Amino acid sequence: MNPVDPSSPDTDPYRDTLPEPEQPSGPGLFGDASAAVASPAQNAPAQPYRVLARQYRPRHFDDLIGQDALVRTLRNAFALNRVAHAFMLTGVRGVGKTTTARIIARALNCTGVDGQGGPTADPCGVCPNCTAILADRHPDVVEMDAASRTGVDDVREIIEATRFRPLQARTKVFIIDEVHMLSRNAFNALLKTLEEPPPHVTFIFATTELRKVPVTVLSRCQRFDLRRIDAAVLSAHFSRILEQEGVSASPQALALIARAADGSVRDGLSLLDQAIAQNDPGIPISEAQVADMLGLADRGMVLDLLEALMAGNTASALAVTDTAHARGADLGMVLQDLLELIHTLTRLKTIPELRNAPGMAEAERLRGSALADRLSMPVLGRAWQMLLKGIAEVEAAPDRRAAAEMVLIRLCYVADLPPPAELVRRLTGGAGSQHPAHQGGGAAPPTPSSPSPTSQAGFRAIAGGGMSGGSSAATARQPQAMADSVPDVPVPVFHSFRDVAQFVESRREAMLHAHLLHNVHLVRFAPPVIELRLESNVPRDLPAQLAALLGEANGQRWTIALSSAPGEPTLAEQGRAAGESRLAQAGNHPVVRAILNAFPGARLGTVIDSTVDVYGLTRETHADPGMMPPSPMLGGGHGDRFDSLDEIPGDPDDGPGFAPLDAELADDPSGDAFPGINRSTQSEQS
Repeated sequence: MNPVDPSSPDTDPYRDTLPEPEQPSGPGLFGDASAAVASPAQNAPAQPYRVLARQYRPRHFDDLIGQDALVRTLRNAFALNRVAHAFMLTGVRGVGKTTTARIIARALNCTGVDGQGGPTADPCGVCPNCTAILADRHPDVVEMDAASRTGVDDVREIIEATRFRPLQARTKVFIIDEVHMLSRNAFNALLKTLEEPPPHVTFIFATTELRKVPVTVLSRCQRFDLRRIDAAVLSAHFSRILEQEGVSASPQALALIARAADGSVRDGLSLLDQAIAQNDPGIPISEAQVADMLGLADRGMVLDLLEALMAGNTASALAVTDTAHARGADLGMVLQDLLELIHTLTRLKTIPELRNAPGMAEAERLRGSALADRLSMPVLGRAWQMLLKGIAEVEAAPDRRAAAEMVLIRLCYVADLPPPAELVRRLTGGAGSQHPAHQGGGAAPPTPSSPSPTSQAGFRAIAGGGMSGGSSAATARQPQAMADSVPDVPVPVFHSFRDVAQFVESRREAMLHAHLLHNVHLVRFAPPVIELRLESNVPRDLPAQLAALLGEANGQRWTIALSSAPGEPTLAEQGRAAGESRLAQAGNHPVVRAILNAFPGARLGTVIDSTVDVYGLTRETHADPGMMPPSPMLGGGHGDRFDSLDEIPGDPDDGPGFAPLDAELADDPSGDAFPGINRSTQSEQS
């Protein structure tokens, strides 16, 4: 963007160009000498100061920053003569909604330097229509604030005005700001005119609450969503404006203003105006000055505070907050800075490429990257949740400082809480260790700006979120005391995909278990990575749901990848195949054949075998019996049944073990060895 120089008389439409009145000559009213009329320039400025947000308001589409999609669409619309009769501009405050509406109004009514031009995407800015619109005094461009004029009568005035042709311009433009504030009846009154307006009328609506606008209105408009402006783009924009203003500022100061603007150009320019007024002339605007103006803590101080919190050093953390409070920082804003820093560290940990991003501050690049490497995801997640709740507590507390300090103290005492799997290991197997491993806890040995080593004497393993004492001896005895009172909690170990499926069933995830049983093909099982091929009827969120369930079980981060390889048959298919194989094997046994011959019409039913699992597959010896109890379907001690075909005595080489056949029975093809049996009886052997 090339900001317009407001000091130029040729381009400033706000400059008053009327000639000054001539001084009267001759004697005064009572014959005395005429009084000299003082020129306005002698006593007051030629015009009052206009803030930067008004001085550098964009006047062309190319001046809009960060709205490339909007500019491209509108330019093409004017080039193709396909300009809509109604526009809906939506976005957060200060991103250019009203400014864009005025540019569209000028583009529709520009007549060019020679007065013969038509609608164009590049209004000249010198024709009568352009200058009048820039000066907010064009009779055919009507702006209405719907926040103060919300009723049906106000809309009826607009509807009545649409019946008349423009007085001066080509198109009569109605700009309605904050249109969502109109009443329901006002919207209904506008619908018909909005759907079929006269050819000389264009409506432009602007709103920050699009969800409050009826869909019947939205469907009649061409909608544009104006985006928040990136902080780097805002910093560059502020730098160009300061260059024209003859003021210098450090890049860190501009970055701080851009971050505080939260994507709003107007908010950022208002803060920049305040920073210029606060600064002494001739001295560059510094980061410390902007931080004091905004009530923020220094970025390095926030990093020091986070390191003290993650080390569990309460004294150092409170000392840092006292220093920040003495410098004028609001502790509520300090918590906001901590929350933002936690988010930055989480992004650095999950996306290491961001460490080389050009817009990142040097302190965050170096110290932030080191902190991200030392802190685990569970710790960052817990800190994020505690700060979110803590900020709400501070806003509701009568004493903001006391509430903020209590949040920081709680954060110190839970910073080193291990993840669930490590906590279980400490409470069960590793409870006797005097120095438990630092798993997912606070920071490593301190850097020169971090707290002293004495504050990191011991790490606390806290069950239920309580506070532990400060002595290392009490810290060392605490896991053993908890191990005596807390029962053993087995951590599931998954040796196969069947273990995973049985665990899902044990958690009563019926729908997920049904899909794993019937619609999922295993391609590769290498915990914590599982590759699957899914049938077409499987929900898309199944991998994420399964990964979350397994991660919650043992604390690992599971990856469920999708593959196009055929993979294994589903568990249900494998179970059916194994059942058919056992049935065929049992049917080939001599005893079974003899029984079937003796009972015409009888058939072999179900083979009950306790050596198979719920899926009909042979049990895996490495499976955890405590996690996957045997199913009642497997038999085992029901009457005179055998628990397994192999438990029936017989030759193991003959298949399932049955008692040896009596020679007479085996040699009697007529089956007379079973006297008194009615061979027409239909029975079923199971």
